[in-house]
Amino acid sequence: MAVKVFASLFIFMTISSHVASDPDPLQDICVADKSSGIKVNGFVCKDEAKVTAADFFFNGLAKAAVVNNSVGSVVTAANVEKIPGLNTLGVSLSRIDYEAGGLNPPHTHPRATEMIFVLSGELDVGFITTANKLISKSIKKGDIFVFPKGLVHFQKNNGNEPASVISAFNSQLPGTQSIAVTLFSASPAVPDNVLTKAFQIDTKEVEKIKSRFAPKS
Repeated sequence: MAVKVFASLFIFMTISSHVASDPDPLQDICVADKSSGIKVNGFVCKDEAKVTAADFFFNGLAKAAVVNNSVGSVVTAANVEKIPGLNTLGVSLSRIDYEAGGLNPPHTHPRATEMIFVLSGELDVGFITTANKLISKSIKKGDIFVFPKGLVHFQKNNGNEPASVISAFNSQLPGTQSIAVTLFSASPAVPDNVLTKAFQIDTKEVEKIKSRFAPKS
């Protein structure tokens, strides 16, 4: 079962990387040189003589993360920032761990389609189309669900036990914009009169919400 699932993830990432993803590489490898001050669409290639197996290795998804926050979920990314060898390859993974009742709040990935495989537990998942239609489903261990590129989506653990998923992306750095965090903790702040009109609430409510997303001092 696990072999078939990861084969499906590999096929998904391979096909999607040629359809709508990061630019294809023009050399065998281009390990990210994150120490370079040069800015390009991606990362400058590291001197190949200095490349090692460590540039292509990461064991951070092996164990569940400790969940200790208000939303009840933790995302552990395995992208180019963690694995320099992913630079120009157009793929990455993440692990998401949820406590009972935990939520991965509504968010988008502006640069990637996402495919999740449930390792354990049961989740309610969904995304919203640009026609404002909710596409949702309850999924369990061994199931797969896809969130199209750029669309707002979420996952909610409605079970009494922790849950975990592996996410596959067709980008080395998919990016994440959490809707609530983006709007209520931007710097500089989004003007209150924009938020009051958008959400049809008063200024006191806006300030109350902003205070909940303020950085911990």
